[in-house]
Amino acid sequence: MEREHFSRQFDAELNEIREKLLEMGGKVELMIANALLALVERNTELAIQTIAFDHEINRLEMEIDEKCLEVLARRQPAARDLRFITLALKIVTDLERIGDQCANIAKRVKELNLEPALKPYIDLPRMAQAASTMVKEALDAFVRGDENLAIKVCQDDQVVDDLNEQIQRELLTFMMSDPSAITRAMRINYISKCLERIADHATNVAEMVIFMVKGKDIRHTIA
Repeated sequence: MEREHFSRQFDAELNEIREKLLEMGGKVELMIANALLALVERNTELAIQTIAFDHEINRLEMEIDEKCLEVLARRQPAARDLRFITLALKIVTDLERIGDQCANIAKRVKELNLEPALKPYIDLPRMAQAASTMVKEALDAFVRGDENLAIKVCQDDQVVDDLNEQIQRELLTFMMSDPSAITRAMRINYISKCLERIADHATNVAEMVIFMVKGKDIRHTIA
């Protein structure tokens, strides 16, 4: 009976970690959406709110870290449960860095909103949507232990990389034809690179999921 009670408590603690990770992921997705909405709609107030919201991501990172370390110390989990907790500790780091990238995007948006728009934003919102979907699916794969979904996330990173390269080429053309556009183009370039890094962090999470499920480290091996 005591062992059964211990098992139920342990399951509840693991579930709490899962739920907090999903909460953190949802907030990160909101940051991505708001940062790009602030750009497209030239909404400086929303950009300021997005920068401030990064504190919420940092708070969740500390809460999840604390819970994971507490479970490791008190429960001394083995095998798959140990992999789950140690990977949760790594995943929160990637999510926190995604939050940082969103705040960085919002800072560039504030600067861009002080000048006339360089061009209509078409590819950046597409890139943001793709990166945000990768974040969501990577976390879903982690919670469900879904190797196939994790592999899909790794493969989808190419979509974001391609859009980033396309944006770089377009911005280079702008800068060559109009020197007065260089500063604005550089800021848009920075935003594109931030989105590309967000997709890389989602890929990191997906690769860790594959390790959790298969016990195989595939980092640096997926084309």
